[in-house]
Amino acid sequence: MDEQSGLADYMIVASGTSSRHVAALAEKLKDRLEGRGVKGIKIEGLSQADWVAIDAGDVLVHIFRPEVREFYNIEKMWTTYQPYVVVSDNSPEGIRA
Repeated sequence: MDEQSGLADYMIVASGTSSRHVAALAEKLKDRLEGRGVKGIKIEGLSQADWVAIDAGDVLVHIFRPEVREFYNIEKMWTTYQPYVVVSDNSPEGIRA
């Protein structure tokens, strides 16, 4: 992630089986990180627990319910750039980006 953003060095994307499971995973992770001395952990989305984001400084953790993860598909946003071809009526060969 280092080359794509200054937000964090690592991003972890995981799924829980239900909102309760997502919340439990997030709370357990926070407890474990605090136990290892990580300070200033921020958590968003715990009340609904469809998508919980945990900011642990150099590591961002996203925990989703499976259908929410599929809908937002954030892995696609953070994958390595892949070239694509735009085809229009005016350009039969397309434009390479």
